[in-house]
Amino acid sequence: MITIIPAIDIIDGKCVRLSRGEFDSQKIYDQNPLEVARRFEDAGITRLHLVDLDGARTKKVVNWKVLEKIAGGTELTIDFGGGIRSDEDLRIAFESGAAMITAGSIAVKKPQTVRNWLQRFGGEKIILGADVKDRKIAIHGWQEASDLELMSFLENYIQQGVQQTICTDVSKDGMLAGPAFELYREIKDTFLQLKVVASGGVSRIDDVERLNDEGIDAVIIGKAIYEGRIQLQELKGFLC
Repeated sequence: MITIIPAIDIIDGKCVRLSRGEFDSQKIYDQNPLEVARRFEDAGITRLHLVDLDGARTKKVVNWKVLEKIAGGTELTIDFGGGIRSDEDLRIAFESGAAMITAGSIAVKKPQTVRNWLQRFGGEKIILGADVKDRKIAIHGWQEASDLELMSFLENYIQQGVQQTICTDVSKDGMLAGPAFELYREIKDTFLQLKVVASGGVSRIDDVERLNDEGIDAVIIGKAIYEGRIQLQELKGFLC
Protein backbone atom coordinates (compact mmCIF):
# COMPACT_ATOMS: atom_id res chain seq x y z
CA MET A 1 0.00 0.00 0.00
CA ILE A 2 1.29 3.42 -0.95
CA THR A 3 2.30 5.73 1.93
CA ILE A 4 0.54 9.11 2.02
CA ILE A 5 2.84 12.01 2.87
CA PRO A 6 1.31 15.49 3.05
CA ALA A 7 3.67 18.39 2.42
CA ILE A 8 4.08 21.55 4.43
CA ASP A 9 6.29 24.15 2.74
CA ILE A 10 7.48 26.99 4.94
CA ILE A 11 8.31 30.61 4.11
CA ASP A 12 8.60 33.13 6.96
CA GLY A 13 7.16 30.53 9.32
CA LYS A 14 3.95 30.22 7.29
CA CYS A 15 2.49 27.33 5.34
CA VAL A 16 2.71 28.16 1.61
CA ARG A 17 2.77 26.48 -1.79
CA LEU A 18 4.65 27.44 -4.93
CA SER A 19 4.05 26.64 -8.59
CA ARG A 20 7.04 25.04 -10.38
CA GLY A 21 9.25 26.15 -7.50
CA GLU A 22 8.92 29.83 -8.37
CA PHE A 23 9.08 31.97 -5.24
CA ASP A 24 7.05 34.81 -6.73
CA SER A 25 4.16 32.35 -7.17
CA GLN A 26 3.80 31.68 -3.44
CA LYS A 27 0.36 31.42 -1.91
CA ILE A 28 -0.09 31.42 1.86
CA TYR A 29 -2.50 28.73 3.06
CA ASP A 30 -2.12 28.93 6.82
CA GLN A 31 -0.30 31.08 9.34
CA ASN A 32 0.12 28.14 11.74
CA PRO A 33 1.91 25.08 10.34
CA LEU A 34 1.50 23.17 13.62
CA GLU A 35 -2.27 23.32 13.33
CA VAL A 36 -2.03 22.07 9.74
CA ALA A 37 0.14 19.18 10.89
CA ARG A 38 -2.33 18.33 13.66
CA ARG A 39 -5.17 18.18 11.15
CA PHE A 40 -3.17 15.67 9.14
CA GLU A 41 -2.46 13.61 12.25
CA ASP A 42 -6.12 13.70 13.29
CA ALA A 43 -7.00 12.24 9.87
CA GLY A 44 -4.79 9.22 10.57
CA ILE A 45 -1.69 10.33 8.67
CA THR A 46 1.63 9.35 10.23
CA ARG A 47 4.27 10.89 7.93
CA LEU A 48 5.00 14.52 7.00
CA HIS A 49 7.24 16.13 4.37
CA LEU A 50 8.39 19.49 5.77
CA VAL A 51 10.30 21.83 3.47
CA ASP A 52 12.18 24.94 4.57
CA LEU A 53 11.87 27.06 1.41
CA ASP A 54 13.72 29.95 3.04
CA GLY A 55 16.50 27.48 3.74
CA ALA A 56 16.53 26.25 0.16
CA ARG A 57 16.94 29.81 -1.04
CA THR A 58 19.56 30.92 1.52
CA LYS A 59 21.44 27.56 1.58
CA LYS A 60 21.17 27.04 5.33
CA VAL A 61 18.46 25.83 7.66
CA VAL A 62 16.19 28.73 8.63
CA ASN A 63 12.80 27.47 9.83
CA TRP A 64 14.03 24.93 12.36
CA LYS A 65 11.70 26.31 15.03
CA VAL A 66 8.71 25.26 12.91
CA LEU A 67 10.17 21.76 12.72
CA GLU A 68 10.68 21.78 16.48
CA LYS A 69 7.07 22.84 17.15
CA ILE A 70 5.58 20.21 14.84
CA ALA A 71 7.85 17.45 16.16
CA GLY A 72 7.01 18.42 19.73
CA GLY A 73 3.31 18.93 19.11
CA THR A 74 2.54 15.79 17.07
CA GLU A 75 3.62 12.16 16.72
CA LEU A 76 4.22 12.54 12.99
CA THR A 77 7.35 11.05 11.44
CA ILE A 78 8.91 14.07 9.76
CA ASP A 79 11.29 14.16 6.86
CA PHE A 80 12.84 17.61 6.60
CA GLY A 81 14.53 19.30 3.67
CA GLY A 82 15.57 22.69 2.39
CA GLY A 83 18.88 24.35 3.15
CA ILE A 84 20.69 21.35 4.59
CA ARG A 85 24.23 22.02 3.39
CA SER A 86 26.51 21.17 6.32
CA ASP A 87 27.02 18.93 9.33
CA GLU A 88 25.70 21.79 11.45
CA ASP A 89 22.48 21.99 9.41
CA LEU A 90 22.09 18.24 9.78
CA ARG A 91 22.60 18.46 13.54
CA ILE A 92 20.00 21.22 13.82
CA ALA A 93 17.48 19.20 11.80
CA PHE A 94 17.86 16.02 13.84
CA GLU A 95 17.98 17.83 17.18
CA SER A 96 14.84 19.77 16.22
CA GLY A 97 12.92 16.54 15.69
CA ALA A 98 13.42 15.36 12.12
CA ALA A 99 13.36 11.57 11.78
CA MET A 100 14.87 11.85 8.30
CA ILE A 101 16.40 14.57 6.16
CA THR A 102 16.29 15.05 2.41
CA ALA A 103 19.65 15.71 0.77
CA GLY A 104 19.01 17.52 -2.48
CA SER A 105 21.35 20.22 -3.76
CA ILE A 106 24.17 19.09 -1.49
CA ALA A 107 24.06 15.64 -3.09
CA VAL A 108 25.06 17.38 -6.33
CA LYS A 109 27.46 19.99 -4.96
CA LYS A 110 29.13 18.02 -2.16
CA PRO A 111 28.66 14.31 -2.83
CA GLN A 112 31.38 13.27 -0.39
CA THR A 113 29.52 15.01 2.44
CA VAL A 114 26.37 13.04 1.65
CA ARG A 115 28.37 9.81 1.40
CA ASN A 116 29.71 10.52 4.88
CA TRP A 117 26.18 11.11 6.17
CA LEU A 118 25.03 7.83 4.66
CA GLN A 119 27.87 6.02 6.37
CA ARG A 120 27.13 7.69 9.72
CA PHE A 121 23.33 7.62 9.75
CA GLY A 122 22.32 5.06 7.13
CA GLY A 123 19.88 5.08 4.26
CA GLU A 124 16.93 4.99 6.67
CA LYS A 125 17.63 8.57 7.76
CA ILE A 126 19.17 10.17 4.66
CA ILE A 127 16.73 10.48 1.74
CA LEU A 128 18.01 11.45 -1.69
CA GLY A 129 16.17 14.42 -3.17
CA ALA A 130 16.01 14.10 -6.95
CA ASP A 131 14.37 17.19 -8.42
CA VAL A 132 14.11 16.71 -12.16
CA LYS A 133 13.84 19.14 -15.04
CA ASP A 134 14.02 17.62 -18.55
CA ARG A 135 15.52 14.47 -16.96
CA LYS A 136 18.39 16.50 -15.46
CA ILE A 137 18.80 17.21 -11.76
CA ALA A 138 17.75 20.71 -10.65
CA ILE A 139 19.21 22.30 -7.52
CA HIS A 140 19.02 25.29 -5.15
CA GLY A 141 15.25 25.37 -4.86
CA TRP A 142 15.04 24.50 -8.58
CA GLN A 143 16.63 27.80 -9.51
CA GLU A 144 19.61 26.12 -11.14
CA ALA A 145 19.98 23.16 -13.52
CA SER A 146 22.84 20.69 -13.39
CA ASP A 147 24.33 18.41 -16.03
CA LEU A 148 23.56 15.27 -14.04
CA GLU A 149 21.23 12.79 -15.71
CA LEU A 150 18.59 11.43 -13.35
CA MET A 151 19.12 7.68 -13.71
CA SER A 152 22.91 7.91 -13.35
CA PHE A 153 22.48 10.14 -10.31
CA LEU A 154 20.19 7.60 -8.66
CA GLU A 155 22.40 4.64 -9.52
CA ASN A 156 25.47 6.30 -8.03
CA TYR A 157 23.76 7.01 -4.73
CA ILE A 158 22.15 3.59 -4.47
CA GLN A 159 25.70 2.24 -4.57
CA GLN A 160 26.49 4.57 -1.66
CA GLY A 161 23.64 3.22 0.45
CA VAL A 162 20.60 5.34 -0.47
CA GLN A 163 17.37 3.42 0.09
CA GLN A 164 14.76 6.08 -0.65
CA THR A 165 14.38 8.97 -3.08
CA ILE A 166 11.89 11.80 -3.28
CA CYS A 167 11.61 12.48 -7.00
CA THR A 168 9.93 15.70 -8.09
CA ASP A 169 9.22 16.63 -11.69
CA VAL A 170 9.68 20.39 -11.42
CA SER A 171 7.47 21.09 -14.42
CA LYS A 172 4.52 19.48 -12.65
CA ASP A 173 4.96 20.64 -9.07
CA GLY A 174 2.08 22.76 -7.85
CA MET A 175 0.40 22.67 -11.27
CA LEU A 176 -2.32 20.12 -10.38
CA ALA A 177 -1.90 18.55 -13.82
CA GLY A 178 -1.09 14.98 -12.78
CA PRO A 179 2.17 13.29 -11.72
CA ALA A 180 4.98 12.06 -13.94
CA PHE A 181 3.66 8.47 -13.97
CA GLU A 182 5.98 7.20 -16.69
CA LEU A 183 9.06 8.61 -14.97
CA TYR A 184 8.25 6.99 -11.64
CA ARG A 185 7.46 3.68 -13.31
CA GLU A 186 10.80 3.78 -15.12
CA ILE A 187 12.69 4.46 -11.89
CA LYS A 188 10.88 1.66 -10.08
CA ASP A 189 11.46 -0.80 -12.92
CA THR A 190 15.15 0.08 -13.12
CA PHE A 191 15.94 0.13 -9.39
CA LEU A 192 13.75 -2.51 -7.78
CA GLN A 193 15.26 -2.05 -4.31
CA LEU A 194 14.79 1.74 -4.24
CA LYS A 195 11.80 3.21 -2.42
CA VAL A 196 10.31 5.80 -4.75
CA VAL A 197 8.40 8.76 -3.31
CA ALA A 198 6.44 10.51 -6.06
CA SER A 199 6.19 14.28 -5.69
CA GLY A 200 4.56 16.93 -7.84
CA GLY A 201 1.38 17.21 -9.86
CA VAL A 202 -1.05 15.13 -7.79
CA SER A 203 -4.44 16.71 -8.36
CA ARG A 204 -7.10 14.12 -7.49
CA ILE A 205 -7.59 10.84 -5.71
CA ASP A 206 -7.37 8.98 -9.03
CA ASP A 207 -3.70 10.02 -9.26
CA VAL A 208 -3.02 8.43 -5.88
CA GLU A 209 -4.87 5.25 -6.87
CA ARG A 210 -2.88 4.94 -10.09
CA LEU A 211 0.45 5.46 -8.32
CA ASN A 212 -0.57 2.80 -5.82
CA ASP A 213 -1.58 0.39 -8.60
CA GLU A 214 1.78 0.91 -10.30
CA GLY A 215 3.68 -0.03 -7.15
CA ILE A 216 5.06 3.38 -6.23
CA ASP A 217 6.03 3.32 -2.56
CA ALA A 218 4.83 6.73 -1.39
CA VAL A 219 3.33 9.98 -2.62
CA ILE A 220 3.73 13.55 -1.42
CA ILE A 221 0.55 15.61 -1.71
CA GLY A 222 0.51 19.37 -1.25
CA LYS A 223 -1.60 21.82 -3.16
CA ALA A 224 -4.33 19.27 -3.98
CA ILE A 225 -5.12 19.05 -0.26
CA TYR A 226 -4.89 22.78 0.38
CA GLU A 227 -7.07 23.59 -2.63
CA GLY A 228 -9.67 21.01 -1.58
CA ARG A 229 -9.23 18.80 -4.64
CA ILE A 230 -8.41 15.87 -2.39
CA GLN A 231 -10.24 15.62 0.92
CA LEU A 232 -8.43 14.00 3.83
CA GLN A 233 -11.26 11.50 4.26
CA GLU A 234 -10.66 10.29 0.70
CA LEU A 235 -7.21 9.15 1.76
CA LYS A 236 -8.40 6.92 4.60
CA GLY A 237 -8.37 3.83 2.40
CA PHE A 238 -4.60 4.22 2.07
CA LEU A 239 -3.92 4.74 5.77
CA CYS A 240 -2.96 1.82 7.98
